[in-house]
Amino acid sequence: MEAQLESLRSDAIAAILACSGESELEQLRVRFLGRGGELTALSDRMREVSKEDKPRIGKLLNETRSAVTTTLDERKAALVAVQEAGAFSGIDVTLPGTAFPVGALHPITQLMDRATAIFRRMGFALADGPDIESEWHCFDALNTPADHPARNEQDTFYMPDGRLLRTHTSSIQIRTLERVSPPVRIIAPGAAYRRDEVDATHLAQFNQMEGLYVDEGVTLGDLRGTLEFFFRELFGKDAKFRFRPHFFPFTEPSFEVDIQSAALGTDRWLEIAGCGMVDPAVFDAVNERRGGRVLDPEIHTGFAFGFGLDRLAMIMAGVPDIRLFTDSDQRFLSQF
Repeated sequence: MEAQLESLRSDAIAAILACSGESELEQLRVRFLGRGGELTALSDRMREVSKEDKPRIGKLLNETRSAVTTTLDERKAALVAVQEAGAFSGIDVTLPGTAFPVGALHPITQLMDRATAIFRRMGFALADGPDIESEWHCFDALNTPADHPARNEQDTFYMPDGRLLRTHTSSIQIRTLERVSPPVRIIAPGAAYRRDEVDATHLAQFNQMEGLYVDEGVTLGDLRGTLEFFFRELFGKDAKFRFRPHFFPFTEPSFEVDIQSAALGTDRWLEIAGCGMVDPAVFDAVNERRGGRVLDPEIHTGFAFGFGLDRLAMIMAGVPDIRLFTDSDQRFLSQF
């Protein structure tokens, strides 16, 4: 039996090395190692081997099986390598690969990130809050009277429990003042919701960025300097500004901000933001909720501002229809 194992080993290895294809190699595997194979048949004859010879013959049997198995694996790997080399033989690896489209941030997100970076340079921190708000955070704390048009169901999305989708991100300012004591310097970007008819300049959901700065000795000059610096960083050093008196329930005095810049491709004045000094009534409302006088109108002053990111993006990119930002048309978005 020892001679038979030696002969089988040499025959099997020679046949495997001479094999030229995977199907032929599989046939050899079955021939030598299969359930009815030659090596299996010799294994079955181990019962005929004397007790004294079994350790030696058993070891030789295992070595033969291991050698045949190893040769099969190595030959299969060699055949696969040859096959793969043939498949790639006609490929010029020095040619450029196939280009795949690469995505990018949405233009509104790009503008939000850029605006955030500018305000961070001026010391403003990023604040956030819930999209579903209470009336107190969205209106009452902001000195908005009960008969104000913004509180009408025709203008605002109300929930069955009386909560609403925030109509502006000013509610984030209130939530910040509830938690933090002066000095407070934050920006609050995010979505806002109003029952506007969707057209070229209006959406039911749009994006805002609002800011708040409260401390001792904050002045209207600080407000103007902050906004002029910010918009000049966006539109260029030649930008001109004018502040027109306006009315907002939560600021006094209040202003609309217009800009004129060659970068906009027109010499017309364009409205870009609203702002003002925080009304002391806002401080009083927050103090009442906090149960103290952390915000003292005799000591603290502040300013607030806000602008629509969608409108700002339209102005900067010359986009005529705000709906283009929500249509997910690759032909439009790929420009950015």
